[in-house]
Amino acid sequence: MDENLTLTAQDVADILRIAKNTVYELVKRGELNHYKVGRKMRFTRPDVDSYIANSRSASRQAEGEASSARAEATAQESGFIICGKDSMLDVLTGYLGRRSDVDRPPLRAYVGSYAGLTSLYYGEVQAATTHLWDGDTNRYNVPFVRRLLPGVPAVVIHLTKRTQGLYVATGNPRGVQAWADLRHGSLTLINREQGAGSRVLLDEQLRLMKVNGRIIPGYDREALSHISAAGVVGRGEADVGVGDMKAASMVEGVDFVPLQTEQFDLVVRKEDFDTPVVQAILSVLRSRDFREQFQHMKGYDITDMGKVLAET
Repeated sequence: MDENLTLTAQDVADILRIAKNTVYELVKRGELNHYKVGRKMRFTRPDVDSYIANSRSASRQAEGEASSARAEATAQESGFIICGKDSMLDVLTGYLGRRSDVDRPPLRAYVGSYAGLTSLYYGEVQAATTHLWDGDTNRYNVPFVRRLLPGVPAVVIHLTKRTQGLYVATGNPRGVQAWADLRHGSLTLINREQGAGSRVLLDEQLRLMKVNGRIIPGYDREALSHISAAGVVGRGEADVGVGDMKAASMVEGVDFVPLQTEQFDLVVRKEDFDTPVVQAILSVLRSRDFREQFQHMKGYDITDMGKVLAET
């Protein structure tokens, strides 16, 4: 097919073998490039090929993270696995390991929010932490739990609120103040990996501004943790990175621009809620001793730690 040939939404739907409405949804999310002729939406073949290539890359990465969770599950099939990267989970598993009502401490799978929920859906893990923001509802986590765990009743338990924003060099020499500062493509970015909560937050903000992330230099360069992203900025290899406040305080040469308060929650299947290990997790989260570990940690708000927020 001639790469300069104009394609309609229906043409794209036929190529991708999806519904026409799904094409419009991909455009809305900023995943599929397009242009307009009058009020009509049009596409080129390179736009479609780019979407296919990006989708394959995302699928490989999600499968790789899910495989990590599966590998740990195979290593100890009778164990309890929690997905997530926050160091709070290391402290939590340490507390659980000292309790007489828990046979063995949970294992950790160091994967992002999206892959964690996917693994929970397939029954490969027993708990997943998540901090995924839905721009249309301005809600955290529950909308994604409903989408990624269809037909699976789940319980959402609050862990903490964290401050999300942008890492900048000390003194903020580029004068970064808001998400909108990224829209002109004049700042070099270090991004987070696909499926990470911080990446979803950035992509949702760009979608709402109708900005294609790939106009931003460095958008496709990914860091696998908050500290790694902050370190790239601290070394002067990028003007800005996205992540949480805590990491900024741990890396030299970095300041932090706070932009949004996020919810960091734990999700379990409802069928597991009354098991000894989940009840032990709730007990630890609500204990004074555990809460004091994070009471004065910068960027954390533990006011509602251990509260059941929703059942889906």
